[in-house]
Amino acid sequence: MLKKFFSYYKNHWKLFLVDISCAILMSGIDLVYPVYVQRLIDDYFPQRNANMIIRIAIILLVLYILRFLFQYIVHYWGHVVGIRMETDMRSDLFTHLQKLSFKFYDNNKVGYLMSRVVNDLNNISELAHHGPEDVLISAMLLIGSFSILVTMHWQLALVTFALIPVMFFFSLHLGEKMYNAFKVIREKMAEVNTIIEDSLSGIRVVKSFTNEDYENEKFCEGNHNYRRSREWAMKNMAQFHSGMNLFINLIRLSTLAAGGYFIYNGSLSVGQMVAFLFYVDMFMNPIRRLVNFNEQLQRGMSGFSRFKELLEVDPEIVDHPDARELKGVAGLIKYEDVTFGYDNHEKVLSNINIRIEPGKTVAFVGPSGAGKSTLTKLLPRFYEIDSGSLSIDNTNIKNVTLESLRRNIGIVQQDVFLFNGTVRENIAYGTAGASDEDIIEAAKKANAHDFILNLSEGYDTDIGERGVKLSGGQKQRISIARSFLKNPPILILDEATSSLDNRSEKIIQKSLEKLAEGRTTLVIAHRLSTVINADQIIVLTEEGIVERGKHQELIKNRGEYAQLYNEQFSTKLAE
Repeated sequence: MLKKFFSYYKNHWKLFLVDISCAILMSGIDLVYPVYVQRLIDDYFPQRNANMIIRIAIILLVLYILRFLFQYIVHYWGHVVGIRMETDMRSDLFTHLQKLSFKFYDNNKVGYLMSRVVNDLNNISELAHHGPEDVLISAMLLIGSFSILVTMHWQLALVTFALIPVMFFFSLHLGEKMYNAFKVIREKMAEVNTIIEDSLSGIRVVKSFTNEDYENEKFCEGNHNYRRSREWAMKNMAQFHSGMNLFINLIRLSTLAAGGYFIYNGSLSVGQMVAFLFYVDMFMNPIRRLVNFNEQLQRGMSGFSRFKELLEVDPEIVDHPDARELKGVAGLIKYEDVTFGYDNHEKVLSNINIRIEPGKTVAFVGPSGAGKSTLTKLLPRFYEIDSGSLSIDNTNIKNVTLESLRRNIGIVQQDVFLFNGTVRENIAYGTAGASDEDIIEAAKKANAHDFILNLSEGYDTDIGERGVKLSGGQKQRISIARSFLKNPPILILDEATSSLDNRSEKIIQKSLEKLAEGRTTLVIAHRLSTVINADQIIVLTEEGIVERGKHQELIKNRGEYAQLYNEQFSTKLAE
């Protein structure tokens, strides 16, 4: 874990080197000061040597000015190094999350992942800045002050350092407890974030079911658990800091008592005693610094370990080493003995065989849960098939790059997702460098141009989070315009009109028919009226493909499709 942590210094090593160099120079200045104090007290004050007193005062003034400059660099640029490292880590994690497959997101909540990306790295910049600096300065001051103390009076030094080993083991013991406590805090924080994200994302459902009290109870429970985890961490911190301060005060007391005895028997001068106390404080400062660093280490590393854990989740679906670009797609699609199941559960699809000719429209119908949507999700490799093969233009989709595969497939879904931003940005999403003319042309083809012009700011209208300011039909038409602009040779329409009213459905159906022209199109539909003109209709049930053919053929067969069709239209007539 430390190796991974230190690898983030690589991009900022020059700035880090300046920071560490200034920190070392600061420590060197600190070590010089007590030497001059001892000389002043033992020699120059008793001798009334004004010349040397002024000279030493000037030397110390110059040193303090230099120390001011070094400290400014350490505090400012040192923190900049930490901030930049934290930014790099967060970018790496977000980029990695973009690579993970649908299966990962099926098993992880958005609020939980947001907490991992944002909150877990909050303390990293402080650790990245203070970690190496504190360890290096502390080591330098400890070794320097220890050497000087032993040289000045080894007996008094022995008394001073007697409690250090006990303090060290105390620090190790409570440090581990703090690490565990901070890790639990981050887990509880992630749970709270998940509850907040769920509740606020579904606020319209919450209010429509008057379920505010239930959501409050859920939040209060998560918030209470978070509070308890923080209180436990604060208890460990209080034990740690108060215990360490007790040890430091006991060391000072033993030094003062033993020093008084050595002055009494004449083996130590007053100036040496004052300098010795300075060096003892100097020896204690790095210990205090290490105490604070230990808390920072536990906070930072508990978050970094969770960061590293998520970064080590391997993307399930990746490019084959020899994968090539998918170009010049005609649109021939073949499912050959395709079998698939989510995780290790029962197979959703078993030995599916389908051939879709270029430019043709194939509709998938059947009861819910039969695997219709799953079948189309396998084509862009959102999920990996368990066995069999899936090809486009006789090329196995595993042998082409994911980027080029998905670039050649357009998807219009029932549940349209629009991003917070303008109408223009949402239509152009996924088509970099699209001109205004192209965007407007795509909107016209999707029958969206007129309603967009009637919005408050036309194409520059902000549509709110997930398009909340638009109707279902308007959102769907923007989604279709997005696909027109992408202009893919293969199109997937996943129940694109099922949630719309009749008037909106007719408008959008015309847009979809126009969009499907000249493309290989896979349509999933519950409303059979939308697929009557499909080149082939495939009926999928839990037993697999039970029928396939054109609308009239299937009606004459009086099978599953005819039954579905009759049920649907008899219901409509009854209404």
